[in-house]
Amino acid sequence: MGVQGLATFLDNHRKIYRDVLFGRSRLVIDGCNLNYLLYFESGLDQNHGGEYAAYESLIERFITALRTCEVDPYVVLDGGSDHTDKKLETVTKRAEQRIERAHRAAEDGGKENILPIMTNWVFRQTLTRLKVPVTQCFGEADREIAALADKWQCPVLSNDSDFYIFNLSAGLLPISYFQWQDVKGNGSKSYIPCKRYYTSSFCIYFEIQLQLLPTFAALAGNDYVKLQKFIWSQFAPDASKPQSRLEGLLCWLKDFEQPEDILKAAVELMGGKSKNKEKMLQSLSVGMEEYKLPRSSLMEFFIHGVVPPFLDEELMGRIPDWMQLRVMQARLPGDTLDILLLHRLSLSTPVDHKDLPSVNLTSRPLRQVMYGLLLGKETSYKVEERDREGLQLKFIRIKPTFSRVAQRLQLNSLHEAQLSERLEVLLEVLGVKEELLNSLPPQLRLPVAVTCYWWNRARPRPDLKLLKSLLLGMNLKDTPRLSAAVQARCHQKPDVGVAHAFSQWQVCMKDSMHLNQLLGLPLPEPDVARFYQGTLVHQLVHMRRTGSRLKRILKTDQASVQQYRDVLSAVRRLRPRQASEFSESEQTERRALNDQTNLRPFQLDYDEETEARSSARAQEELRLDDRLQLKTRYKTKERRNRCNKVELSRKEERRGTDLL
Repeated sequence: MGVQGLATFLDNHRKIYRDVLFGRSRLVIDGCNLNYLLYFESGLDQNHGGEYAAYESLIERFITALRTCEVDPYVVLDGGSDHTDKKLETVTKRAEQRIERAHRAAEDGGKENILPIMTNWVFRQTLTRLKVPVTQCFGEADREIAALADKWQCPVLSNDSDFYIFNLSAGLLPISYFQWQDVKGNGSKSYIPCKRYYTSSFCIYFEIQLQLLPTFAALAGNDYVKLQKFIWSQFAPDASKPQSRLEGLLCWLKDFEQPEDILKAAVELMGGKSKNKEKMLQSLSVGMEEYKLPRSSLMEFFIHGVVPPFLDEELMGRIPDWMQLRVMQARLPGDTLDILLLHRLSLSTPVDHKDLPSVNLTSRPLRQVMYGLLLGKETSYKVEERDREGLQLKFIRIKPTFSRVAQRLQLNSLHEAQLSERLEVLLEVLGVKEELLNSLPPQLRLPVAVTCYWWNRARPRPDLKLLKSLLLGMNLKDTPRLSAAVQARCHQKPDVGVAHAFSQWQVCMKDSMHLNQLLGLPLPEPDVARFYQGTLVHQLVHMRRTGSRLKRILKTDQASVQQYRDVLSAVRRLRPRQASEFSESEQTERRALNDQTNLRPFQLDYDEETEARSSARAQEELRLDDRLQLKTRYKTKERRNRCNKVELSRKEERRGTDLL
């Protein structure tokens, strides 16, 4: 939800807040709000696809600060979209704005607060590893967060302005004033300096009745109430001051005691005609109802681990029991509920240029198999994907597909299917043979399979420099240190084509992980924070293209080198014939053709003859590739009279110390 402009308005009236030394308490955390604010306010890079290891470290420090002060955090996440579509207009408008901001970020390199694709995964995985209690609601989490905090008589941590309206017995701790990085005191006397907000303080300060706060929020305008613009500032003492709209509304409310009287007076004031008066009253009433606290359902889950009835019986009946528990445990994303209940899915909007096709096209076959598993082969439903085309938000109806194995499975018994069947569904859509993954460490199997899928299907087709940079970044140790070293050297904005290719890989990774979760993890869920560091991987590509010596910044151990080579060999063995290497002129011609073609139709067949040939060639290619690249660079430099220390380079080649 969100009351428009309220948080900014209260920044100018800080006497409302109380300074507190917070510790030794439960704390209910608005997880989605914290996730956004932690990343955006950290200064981490937003435009190269995410700094996930650094973000993981930030989350760890946050939880450590809470536990140092004996604060017990309970994190609550949003789930699926509101099934009543009350805020559909708001959601659509925000999606359109996000598309425009993502394009601006790609074009000028500025920060537009576009959350990197896998940030939510890093947030959830880190909290789970730290054994922080986490739950995911079936819809919007605000009311459930408020009800739980009120039941436990502990505060809420959030910057969402709706929590200024809920009448919480222990108040609200705004994240903006929560100084968790500045823990004071020692031992059991440690505390976090912060400010606490109570609705009673608000009402005393602005001289209005407590029961009028929901009416104030509805008239001010929130995500559920869209009224015609009315100039409330005419009632403010000084209409020229910033935020005079809310101050004027509060001044007007002073003369009322009952919400019903306010609604009637407001409709008359806005010039409501008889034909739309009832509609306006209904809209305001619905907006006010959102601030009534329900009975706490989350307490039953946190204490007993049982699934409370969030939705009505008809909707809950459409969600299998085994799925309900996994949703609440945040082991299935809210997207699965949107697909199952609304036949709708809002897709990722990473930093990307408007002239390039949506990065989500590459992973559509993965989602189609997921749609088939969720909706069943007997259904005639299509799923409405909300994606961008240029700068426009488009609603595209996508038909579910059923791979050879998936069509035998039923959603109600999917969790009971044989592991071999569930694994086959996943590998079938990725186009990878199980035996070719078994030689890899378990944590690398899904990332390598996804990388094969991406390299074969991404358009424009990623070149070898992108592939090798991605795999090298995936296998290096101490990536936070390397990312910091690279970021200090890297000041240019991201290359649009490189950013597009790596965003395609991340979307493929995300959709594969969703499908893997739905199938009950037939492959181990990879630790996302380990596998992609945006500025590092982008700079590796830049250095390859400019012929820079990577050894100046990379100091790797032999285990990392060998693992990188094993993974590169595996990816090459798994590629089909059309992904094999060509001469430079052939590559240029093929890339030009690929840029003009759409995504290749989804195929499940695998060319075993190609696999055998590729496997036989893989090791020889791996040995020759570095020398070929070095020779190419050497000839170019020689033509430009810029070649030095040739003998040293040849010696390093022979010793096998040049990774790339």
